[in-house]
Amino acid sequence: MPHVTRRAFLAGAAVAGLSLAGTGVAPAALGIAARVNRVPLTREEHRVVVGSGFGGGVTALRLAQAGVRVTVLERGIRWPTGSNSTTFPRIDAPDKRILWHRSNPELFGRTHVFEPYTGLVEAVAGENMTALCAAGVGGGSLLYQGMSLQPSESVFEANLPNDLDWATLDRVHYPRVAHMLKLAVAPDELVASPHYKTSRIFAERVTRAGLPLDKIPMPIDWDYALAELRGEMRPSYTDGSGALGVNNGGKHSVDVTYIAAAEQTGLVTVETLHEVTDVARAADGRWTVHVDRIDTTGAVVENKILTTDALVLSAGSLNTTRLLVRASAHGRITDMPDELGGGWGSNADRIYLWTSLEDSFGAVQGGPVVYGSKNWDDPNNAFTVIQASIPSAYGLDTRSTVMVGFGVSAGRGHFVYDSGRDDAILRWPTDGDAAIQNDHIDPAARKIAGPNDILTDTNTVVPSTWHPLGGASMGTVCDLDGRVLGQRGLYVLDGALMPGNTAACNPSMTIAAVVERALDDIVARDVGVVF
Repeated sequence: MPHVTRRAFLAGAAVAGLSLAGTGVAPAALGIAARVNRVPLTREEHRVVVGSGFGGGVTALRLAQAGVRVTVLERGIRWPTGSNSTTFPRIDAPDKRILWHRSNPELFGRTHVFEPYTGLVEAVAGENMTALCAAGVGGGSLLYQGMSLQPSESVFEANLPNDLDWATLDRVHYPRVAHMLKLAVAPDELVASPHYKTSRIFAERVTRAGLPLDKIPMPIDWDYALAELRGEMRPSYTDGSGALGVNNGGKHSVDVTYIAAAEQTGLVTVETLHEVTDVARAADGRWTVHVDRIDTTGAVVENKILTTDALVLSAGSLNTTRLLVRASAHGRITDMPDELGGGWGSNADRIYLWTSLEDSFGAVQGGPVVYGSKNWDDPNNAFTVIQASIPSAYGLDTRSTVMVGFGVSAGRGHFVYDSGRDDAILRWPTDGDAAIQNDHIDPAARKIAGPNDILTDTNTVVPSTWHPLGGASMGTVCDLDGRVLGQRGLYVLDGALMPGNTAACNPSMTIAAVVERALDDIVARDVGVVF
């Protein structure tokens, strides 16, 4: 019987970093008065977008195309890639590049001790839930495996506001995102290669279980993976090592699509290592944004106070919400909607380490994601299960890989301001997403694995999600276009806007499509008036 090694278990938990929206801020910062005298203070005026993930990238590009000059504040660094680059870390050989300098040190079920660095992942621990968010130009698109799923009409309408108009999104906005991300499924030539044995086994098991099977659209130029098989560059796709960023390029993440196109207009400036700590409404009705300009250790080298007529928060569900909850608690923004901080969901994430007694997956598992099983016939209990590969630094066949499930759920948490920590803390119910996870996702995953294999739920080690959603949701805190109710010039355009789930899909595609839809209306109604 194969032994489930700690290395395989940790890699299994880590490789499931599939998507997450937003680049984040650090609201749990020192008070403004305590910072002013330590480093130089600069005052500037800009039209500001906070965050460079899917929401921020779409927003920056569409505003620029409408003639609006935009400054994008990104707390992280750029992560440029190219053939044989070593930009991104490997999850099976972690180093300081993995962790945001102020992250909870426990990540993937293990405590990491690195020198401080503005790394890729921040783990934010709440009550009964640890949520993961990204840092860097491109936000969560740097980390997500790339699955780009559009929900069916029935699942969408059962779980998202009908006024979003699925038909228009389906005709206009989802295709627009697909075009920008250059979506494509893995070619049969690649899937037939020895390195993709694990993908083929998963497909066979799904079919044997009588469940639906589909290739998953991905924002990837698969010619890069084929070139790796020919030995033309160091493996990055074909050895499953791209869970924390694909080094060879060919992945159409937000930094090389939306952000690059925005910068090419000449109207968008991306300021990296700019960490937003506070926002407030000024006496004249405009918005002030307090920023720490930091170095790559996280040390503050300059304070900035930016003033803007229009402020777009696209820092991701966790950090957009924390920032607004703190501002409201301190009275820096008054009359915020009562539902601020509520409606938060985990997208019902569940991550399994699958150890096979029946099949050998092989020492090398090609990635990122090839197949998934979309179980969407029941819109109120819809869920998806996919397989993601584990890299092996030592070329060992652990007989283990990963399955990931996510789905629709009514489980919701909320953020509460903690004055002792001067931060908004996530409170998640202990039974959270148990109904969809235990009654639907878990049985399907175990049916795929079969009776003779071992399926280990990594969420029993650390309940976690890579898909945080909500906190400033549409319909309660914002309108459908992200305008914060009662707060002229303040917008939320990221995962915080989503109502706790994205209809049995990982969130990236729907976040981008909803923000594309919102920008159509914002450009038509607000440019020249608010902006």
